[in-house]
Amino acid sequence: MPPAYIINRVQHLCVKQHNSAATFVPLLQRCLTFVTNPGTLTIEALYQLYLMYPQVQTDTRKLVAGELFFALSGDNFNGNQFALQAIEKGAAYAVVDEDIDPDNAQLIFVENALFALQQLAKFHRQQFNIPFIGITGSNGKTTTKELVHAVLSSHFITYTTKGNLNNHIGVSLTLLSIKKDAQMAIIEMGANHQQEIAGYCTYALPTHGVITNCGKAHLEGFGGVEGVKKGKGELFDYMRANDGTAFIFNEYNYLRQMAHDLPVIEYGTTNGDVMGTALEGEPFLQVAVTQPFAATIKTNLVGNYNLPNLLCAVAIGNHFGVPAHKIINGLQLYQPENSRSQMVISGSNNIILDAYNANPNSMALAIKNIAALQASNKVLVLGAMNELGAESLKEHQAILDLINLYSWKKVALVGGDFSKLTHTYHYFVTVNEAAEWYRQQYFKNTYQLIKGSRSYKMEQVLG
Repeated sequence: MPPAYIINRVQHLCVKQHNSAATFVPLLQRCLTFVTNPGTLTIEALYQLYLMYPQVQTDTRKLVAGELFFALSGDNFNGNQFALQAIEKGAAYAVVDEDIDPDNAQLIFVENALFALQQLAKFHRQQFNIPFIGITGSNGKTTTKELVHAVLSSHFITYTTKGNLNNHIGVSLTLLSIKKDAQMAIIEMGANHQQEIAGYCTYALPTHGVITNCGKAHLEGFGGVEGVKKGKGELFDYMRANDGTAFIFNEYNYLRQMAHDLPVIEYGTTNGDVMGTALEGEPFLQVAVTQPFAATIKTNLVGNYNLPNLLCAVAIGNHFGVPAHKIINGLQLYQPENSRSQMVISGSNNIILDAYNANPNSMALAIKNIAALQASNKVLVLGAMNELGAESLKEHQAILDLINLYSWKKVALVGGDFSKLTHTYHYFVTVNEAAEWYRQQYFKNTYQLIKGSRSYKMEQVLG
């Protein structure tokens, strides 16, 4: 890359920003240094642009004028092909890793756009000296993240992962969304194979960690439940190497083992720094907290299986000094959405919409929860479970065996390995077929559970 090209780009930036030589010269020096000595100064120079344009986008369909666009590529797409379109739509700059148009001063060439995004996120993360709480697990990590945010944001300026942006792109975007006024940050980390969590930690640099649980999720990628523990445990490995603190549900003995040699804050039903139990009550979870304060928390969450998630939020809030009344109010005001433990009222029907994801553990818990409700006319509409590898048929059969233990008004199954097993329930290849069947049932006075792996989009059953 010729120095004249670098000068052109930096000059273009300073003219757009009406900046003087006081800005132009230092930025130019950093960029020219990179030309002759490629290295970390690339990120420093890129960070200067980020400070001027602190909104980052990777999808031209969502791009807003003035954002920095990163042209990421994958197996089935090449973001470089949309870089010029991003500029036309108003992107301040587009970061590319293909030599598209050397004369376009708004294109910033890097060796690898994804790596540049992650390193930029790390550089930004390093500007903060506040708690960064990493959350992972097989089940409940997004709900736990939302509950923790409800508690911490009642007392601190708190930034967190939006929705389910918990992958190698989402973690970076979350970090780059954190503003200078931040007092707390919560980073959700999803993974389906080894070394993924470890990779996130290298640029998220968490100071505190939560592993909600380790179950039968993404077995194909992790190579079994022990592989899940190893993969999720990478968060605690990072904590151990960097003087971090872990929060654990102490009734899962494997979490105790995974957190060895770590400072831990424990929560549970019978002992720990935080204690609480689920009270009888339908359909929403109510929790009697007995330690470190006494209170009954009435939530809008469906399912007693959310008890550990709620206790985790209490433990984190208490650890960081959130007053008890704010913890209670934050949890009671939280409204689940995005098809997670969400109650939907449709006419005379009560619908438990828990359709964001499913694995054998979460599916079994959800079925047992609705089966235990003191109600008649119960309906199941269940999508198949993905990424179970060689265990898939066995795990789907186990779900069928569980369903067989109870009485149901109707059961409908959608897709996947449900088609390969013998059962007497309604079966549909696609969710659209299931939705058509559902509309023809004219359900009244029922309790329903709608759940399945994300790819099936089971919420579409409701229209």
